[in-house]
Amino acid sequence: MDGRARAPAAGTVLNALATGTGSAFAIDEYTTATVELTDDAGVTGTVAAEPDADTRLIERCVELVTDRFGDGEGGTVRTESDVPMASGLKSSSAAANATVLATLDALDAADAISREDACRLGVTAARDAGVTVTGAFDDASASMLGGVTVTDNDEDELLAREEVDWDVLVWTPPERSFSADADVARCRQVAPMAELVADLALDGDYGRAMTVNGLAFCAALDFPTDPLVEAMGRVAGVSLSGTGPSFTAVGERDALETLQDVWNDREGTTWLTTTQTDGTRRI
Repeated sequence: MDGRARAPAAGTVLNALATGTGSAFAIDEYTTATVELTDDAGVTGTVAAEPDADTRLIERCVELVTDRFGDGEGGTVRTESDVPMASGLKSSSAAANATVLATLDALDAADAISREDACRLGVTAARDAGVTVTGAFDDASASMLGGVTVTDNDEDELLAREEVDWDVLVWTPPERSFSADADVARCRQVAPMAELVADLALDGDYGRAMTVNGLAFCAALDFPTDPLVEAMGRVAGVSLSGTGPSFTAVGERDALETLQDVWNDREGTTWLTTTQTDGTRRI
């Protein structure tokens, strides 16, 4: 019983750490999961090119799916990704979504559950594995469903979803930042700004929402605001993605290419991509 699926990464419109409301958008970079199920007990996970990676999340995803839709099968799960880990680009949500759908594929049970509920299984696994503070339903829903989503992460409720066609510039510094280590207390101090961002996002003003979010959470999480200032006036929106360290900007391709020339002077990598509207799919 084998299954494969791939899930897109995502960028941030609103970080949910302040109020529990979050928003994210899928981007055209992927994590792929391959699941092989057996009748033996236990699940073993591996992450390609990351031999020391924590595999509890993807293993727990397999367990939750087989407990609900199978007979508690064990087996193996392997993920490989174009998305750098701990970069703020929702690599954990993408890995969880790809693993859930690959396991459903292996069980021939992909039609037994909605994609929204499949996403919730991955969120449950993330909480069980301790890799998220909020449950990251915003990030997971954007990756699973595609487009941009706004969510209530306290209730795992989808508040809005819209298909968008944006060009996206990403700058990823060399360091890593794990969301579970974020200073939640400081993030909650910017709740008034987060509430404003939520209003903007629910009104469809995603660009301004991103930029206000970026300023607020760079301050809360002690990231530089220079990349934001460099982008303002050039692009529709720019923000710290997740709890960092990556920054994402959206706008016209020409403007993003000009901004890329500026961000290229920074240590790390910059790359151009687009939004993704199909979400997670079996392959």
